[in-house]
Amino acid sequence: MTYDFDVTGDGPAVLLLHSTVCDRRMWDPQVAALAAAGRRVVRLDLVGHGGTPVPAGRFDEAGAVAELLDGLGVGETALVGSSGGGRLALEFAARRPDRVTALVLLCTALRGHDAGPELEAFDEREEALLEAGDVAGAVDLNVDLWVGPEADDATRERVRVMQRHAFDVQLAAEDVAYEPVRTDPDLSRISAPTLLVTGAHDLPDFREIAVHLAGVLPKAQHVELAWAGHLPSMERPEEINGLLLEFLAG
Repeated sequence: MTYDFDVTGDGPAVLLLHSTVCDRRMWDPQVAALAAAGRRVVRLDLVGHGGTPVPAGRFDEAGAVAELLDGLGVGETALVGSSGGGRLALEFAARRPDRVTALVLLCTALRGHDAGPELEAFDEREEALLEAGDVAGAVDLNVDLWVGPEADDATRERVRVMQRHAFDVQLAAEDVAYEPVRTDPDLSRISAPTLLVTGAHDLPDFREIAVHLAGVLPKAQHVELAWAGHLPSMERPEEINGLLLEFLAG
C-alpha cells in the first residue's frame, strides 16, 4: 500500500504533510502559491485520512514517504508539516537528514511528548463520544478545539468535512489489524533549517514542543502568532503563505 497523493508544479520539491484533524485538502490555499513560486508541490493523505485507507499488517509511515519520493524521482525536498504531519516530518527528517532541505512545522506534535491536562481531557472526551457512536459530537469537539478564532465559517466547515471523513474511514477499519511502525526521532540527526510556528490560541502542549525543538535543533527559529489557533495555514492562509515562501527562499 502507498499513500494517495497529488503533484502540482515544477522545480525544487516541497512535501506537505497534513494535520490528523484534516487531510491533504487542508493545503489547498498553499499549493497554488508554492507552485507559482517555482516549486514542485507534493501532498499526500496520511493513513486513515482522505483517499488513503488503513492498511492491514505492518506499515512504516516514514518509509512509505521515502518510497513515494523515490517513485517521483525526488531526491531532496523541503517538508511542511502541520500537527500530526509535523510529527511524521520530524521522524522522516531524523531518519533521512540527507533528503531534507528545510523543515516548516506548524503547531507540530512530537512523538514521546507527555500530554498536558487539556489535551488528555480532549482525548478522553473524543474516545467516549466515539465509543458511544456519537461521531457528529466527536467532529464538533475537534472543530471547536482545533480551529482558531480567526477562521471563518467556511473554513470551519472544511475542517468539519475532513474530520468527519477521517472518522468514517477509520471506524470502517476497526477490524483491520493495522500495525504502524513508529520510532521516537533522534533529533540530533536533523540538520535542516527549521521554522517552528505556534498559535497563541492553541493548547499549551504545542508551544512547549516548539520551545523544546528550538532548543535542540541547530538551525531552528520559533515564531508565535498572536492570532492563531492550531491550524494557522487555514485560518490566515495568505499570511502563512508569505512565511512559507520567505523561509523556503532563504
